[in-house]
Amino acid sequence: MVDIDIKQSPFAGSPVVPELFDGSKEFSFRCHKGIKCFNACCSNIDISLTPYDIIRLKNRLNMKSDEFLLQYSFPFEMEQGGIAGVKFKPVEGGTACQFMEEEGCSVYEDRPTACRYYPIGLVSRRKQDEYFDTSAYAVVREPHCLGHNEDRPITIDEYRKEQGLEEYDKHGHGWRQLVLKKKSTGPAVGKPSKRSLQLFFMACYDIDRFRIFINSDGFKQSFDVSEEEYTTLNADDVALLEFSYRFLKQTLFAEETIPFREGALEARVNRTEKTLQELQTEQQKLKDDPDFEPVDIA
Repeated sequence: MVDIDIKQSPFAGSPVVPELFDGSKEFSFRCHKGIKCFNACCSNIDISLTPYDIIRLKNRLNMKSDEFLLQYSFPFEMEQGGIAGVKFKPVEGGTACQFMEEEGCSVYEDRPTACRYYPIGLVSRRKQDEYFDTSAYAVVREPHCLGHNEDRPITIDEYRKEQGLEEYDKHGHGWRQLVLKKKSTGPAVGKPSKRSLQLFFMACYDIDRFRIFINSDGFKQSFDVSEEEYTTLNADDVALLEFSYRFLKQTLFAEETIPFREGALEARVNRTEKTLQELQTEQQKLKDDPDFEPVDIA
């Protein structure tokens, strides 16, 4: 049985296994404008964004999700050939955060999860034979950070509450579950299709495009979603995000979290069979055509 970890930066890719604690762990830390290292961590970023981070930021900036992704982020593979993550794009030709100003972060009230956690690292784990994940924490100590020298003892749980992380963790939990489950199942569920990977990216990160998708005729004909729920999903990005996690559980792991409309599965099978029959008929017509000559494309 293997523990599968997601480590917030700067643990990602590190061969060093951090010492893990629960929320009662006390440490000393304070970051403020008067400290010599102020803005240092924002000058050289490697920040992964959660789906909830993107919703908070794109709404703050009054942007559509695809516009935000294009201007402020870039995708990366969480595992080779697997599902994608999204990272903050630094300033052009540099390493600093696009939102860093002399006074600090210009989007501070809606800053990402990883920024809120620093200098704490969240480590989520899930065993291959378990249906739940567990969380632990690590204290990050980097040479440039002088905040640890401040005389302000605080527990990890107190720090999380202070930084507004309870809400961020609540709406990021479904996404972490999906990532952990995919990593822990590995080859057991096969390599995701290109279509599945595209659906994962859209449903997690491009929430405005996902809203268009669930309002399509094909989706409505397949899934039994009430008009009342549609009203909520069309008005509330966070409710739609939670719905997207349910949809991806169904798409990636065949968990029926959204009921199908009666006869929808049979209709889909019939459409597929009809398409195959039409292709076979066309293929046979070509073969029966006396003027038909196979083309060598090698």
